[in-house]
Amino acid sequence: MIPAEFLVILLGLASAAVWGAADFGGGFASKRTNEYYVVILMQAVGLILLPILAIVFSEQFPQGGGIFWGFVAGVAGSLGLVVLYRALSQGKMGVVAPVSAIVTVALPVIYGALKEGLPSVYQMTGFVVALVAMWLISSSDDNGDIRRQDIVLPLLAGVGFGIFFISVDMFSEDAVFWPLTVAKASSVITILLIAILTGSKNIPVRGALPLIILAGIFDAGGNLFFALASQVGRVDIATVVASLYPASTVLLAWIFLKERLALNQWMGVVLALVAVVFISL
Repeated sequence: MIPAEFLVILLGLASAAVWGAADFGGGFASKRTNEYYVVILMQAVGLILLPILAIVFSEQFPQGGGIFWGFVAGVAGSLGLVVLYRALSQGKMGVVAPVSAIVTVALPVIYGALKEGLPSVYQMTGFVVALVAMWLISSSDDNGDIRRQDIVLPLLAGVGFGIFFISVDMFSEDAVFWPLTVAKASSVITILLIAILTGSKNIPVRGALPLIILAGIFDAGGNLFFALASQVGRVDIATVVASLYPASTVLLAWIFLKERLALNQWMGVVLALVAVVFISL
């Protein structure tokens, strides 16, 4: 029997691995077609897959609280994603990605401390090392003046993602599959409305659909693993470990696309492993 404190780390790592794979696949597909519809179709895959799993595992439909927090998770996560895309397109990636990642982690860590008390000194050290790892992995060599949108938009994106993680923890105590289904449904509706309002009308090319579907399966898997991690252990630990998913993305790009990793990214990957060790102590 695996102790809960180790199981939450294993599930968090599984979430990080498949979320990183989802970002890799979704990002690659976005080079060939409209990114809004890539995200919509990815979420739609989960909307089909998750209720099937709920029926297979005979999960009871949760009460109003689980549905409410599933809805909040979907809206907050999708809005965070849209704002992040806007920030990445308008600002400096070397600032936008790390800032959003840090805010994403900070909110659940504060929430976890208020809910369950402060984690151990070793775990807090691991949190700090993980933040440094995320910064190094996500940063680029882009230099120049930092503008207001380089900070404000990623802050807002991080708030959206942080609320998503907290909302998942709120509903995962009672059920997993059905609330995640609601989250996917509200996410699809939210992003579809934004795509329509912003005039994004390009339909994904057929050649990109298999990759989008695969990315959608990975994304749903990441959601599921994180929900299970927050169910068996502390949400702050689950969030920090799962938030190391950029390491998976850059490693997949290095393996399959032969992209060269900068020294700071390799350092970030190593520090991510060090962070996991500290958090597990």
